[in-house]
Amino acid sequence: MTTKASNGAKRGKLGVGVLAIAAAAGLTTSAHAQGGEGTTTNFDPYANLPASLSLTGVVRDFRDRSAAGGHPDFQRQPSGGFGHYVGMVADELNEQGNPVFASTGRRVSSNWRDSMGRNIMPPRAHFPSIQGDTQGSLGSQSGALTSAENFDQWFRDVPGVNASQQLPLTLVREAGTNRYVFNDRTDSAFSSLGGFFPINGQMYGNYGSTGKNFHFTFELDTEFVYQAGSGQVFTFTGDDDVWVFIDGKCVIDIGGVHSAVSQTIDLDRLSWLEDGQMYSLKFFFAERHTTQSNFRIETTIGLRTVRPPTTTALHD
Repeated sequence: MTTKASNGAKRGKLGVGVLAIAAAAGLTTSAHAQGGEGTTTNFDPYANLPASLSLTGVVRDFRDRSAAGGHPDFQRQPSGGFGHYVGMVADELNEQGNPVFASTGRRVSSNWRDSMGRNIMPPRAHFPSIQGDTQGSLGSQSGALTSAENFDQWFRDVPGVNASQQLPLTLVREAGTNRYVFNDRTDSAFSSLGGFFPINGQMYGNYGSTGKNFHFTFELDTEFVYQAGSGQVFTFTGDDDVWVFIDGKCVIDIGGVHSAVSQTIDLDRLSWLEDGQMYSLKFFFAERHTTQSNFRIETTIGLRTVRPPTTTALHD
């Protein structure tokens, strides 16, 4: 997904844009390798970007629905069956900066795609179709969630219902590109776990005899500088539910209990963003059911954590 400019002017603009993002984020830089007699080897046009981005979010643990004090949405098969659902959350975050229950969701029969063949969310008022998009299709209304009251507990601390702690993630820049990737299959802290399992044996503990904790949510609160035309893209691939909001508006919608699904947002599609301005990117994830937990972020956006998140540090 490396951004390719069509001419030298575009390459120059892209280089300036990503360097400006790094500077705004207060990130360190490194130089490219030098060969003998003043020549350059393995030239990296993005060598002045940091080697990695460090982000810190909040993970919240839940008991499965069959346990005492368990949550109805965890280890539950949706009434409409497993699958990718959209429309479960409202288009905008609430005043507390959290997703809002909108409906029990509609199952995706076929994905919408952009002109590059990447999955995108269905059109919304703030996310209209543009030339080159391929239309997908939806099934009937189904029950991917139980209720607004239960969903309201996913991304806030509720004594007796969940427990929370901080969780750092490191996105590593791929050599020769401005792409930053976190992949649970290659990350040193997760590669031996067989998936994204950040709290095995912690807080409420593992599920049954699986040896893994399958019931948790995770959120990241980040910000970035928008650089128009510089190829800023964010892609998530994984399971289960994922929602991404930019400037408080939903731009990635992967709800439901399902196998790994991918969806992308290209920031240049968002007509209200202004070049050079700072915006929020909020990321919300839920792992709700055995038997897999997949988690991969790929982005060309210079993200940084807004503030250290607060957590309960205790649980019942």
